[in-house]
Amino acid sequence: MINLQSPFLLFLGDAQDQLAAKTADGIAYWRPNECVGQFRLPGCMADVGLPDRTLDEARKDGAKTLVLGVANRGGVFSKGWLDTLFNAVDMGYNIASGLHGILNTIPDLEKRAKASNVDLINVRGAEVNYPIANGKKRSGKRLLTVGSDCSVGKMFTALAIENSLKQQGFNATFRASGQTGIFIAGTGICVDAVVSDFVAGAAELLSPNNDADHWDIIEGQGSLYHASYAGVSLGLLHGSQADSLVLCHDPDRSHMRGLKEYVLPEIRDCISLNETCGQLTNSNCRVIGISVNTYKQSSSEAERLLDDLETELNLPCVDPIRQGAEHLVAAMSL
Repeated sequence: MINLQSPFLLFLGDAQDQLAAKTADGIAYWRPNECVGQFRLPGCMADVGLPDRTLDEARKDGAKTLVLGVANRGGVFSKGWLDTLFNAVDMGYNIASGLHGILNTIPDLEKRAKASNVDLINVRGAEVNYPIANGKKRSGKRLLTVGSDCSVGKMFTALAIENSLKQQGFNATFRASGQTGIFIAGTGICVDAVVSDFVAGAAELLSPNNDADHWDIIEGQGSLYHASYAGVSLGLLHGSQADSLVLCHDPDRSHMRGLKEYVLPEIRDCISLNETCGQLTNSNCRVIGISVNTYKQSSSEAERLLDDLETELNLPCVDPIRQGAEHLVAAMSL
């Protein structure tokens, strides 16, 4: 279990676009009362809508943990961040990171953290011996969010579905599989940091046996169509044994994020591939709805797009930010 001391100061670093700060975005949206502000370096192009604070200002406001809210390609620490990290631990901040890089490997940072009696928290660095997946049927019900690409809203959709289920009186638990989800939920498994042979086993551990009427709402990762991350997506899909899938999609992308030579797949193809792969461990696995990220659309454009998709696919199509997740929940076999 990860124990994060709040309030938080969210570090956006030198993020070059809003998606690069998706970790900070998620924390600011779902845990706003635990954030005192954001810290941005010169040239940062992201903004999560919190007050800009210096380290000193945020510390005076009660901030205890500097959370690295940047999810860059490869999950590495930028040299341009180091002065901020050193100053933070010297001032008494804990530092929490969901990047692949380990904070303790930064020269002198661990020594300075010990001198200040603060913690370096590596969400992806937990040393756990995960089991090999066995594929055995587990009790309870499961929904997994999957994507036509990475960074299309799988975590947000899962959280919105969990929230809607709980509001309607159903027994549901959000299961975090990535760093931002873990920061929000306080627990989970970063499956993209698990050795490949054990990803499906980690997914089985993430959503264990449960009551027959209980729903695990599992945060998806990557996309089966993304050349960089499909391996993680497939392992998570097999281990989750999902009864229901919700496909998350950004209609304004022309190519896969970070891979300009790969075009975005057709939604029907994405539905078919995810159902086929998911049915290896659950023969009843099916896509029950589409979560569409319409942040670039006006309200009228988004409504028209969602109506057209729903007619074309004969599945509920919603933007959970604009409309909530009730339409998706209604399609689940509750």
